[in-house]
Amino acid sequence: MAKEERERIVIPDENGDENLFEVLFKFDVDQTGKSYMVTIPVADSEDDDTDEVEVFPFRYEENGEEDDLALFPLESDEEWDMIEEMLNTFQDDEYETEN
Repeated sequence: MAKEERERIVIPDENGDENLFEVLFKFDVDQTGKSYMVTIPVADSEDDDTDEVEVFPFRYEENGEEDDLALFPLESDEEWDMIEEMLNTFQDDEYETEN
């Protein structure tokens, strides 16, 4: 079974080095009007030998251009809790799809 192609984005690190990430999922929070995405490094997504993958969540805003996003780190425990809950739901859905 072919692996589903996910959106990929380039995110520079604190040194200005560009890193390629896969977007696991995006979601909007209607109550706050904020948008979030959860990403993983492409190198980790292509390594099928490991079950442990570090995720990188961000709040994002679109800058009017199709592929131009502004990424922001999560700022509160509530945001982290919400991401964790969404990640658990995503993992459950992925598990059901594979089995």
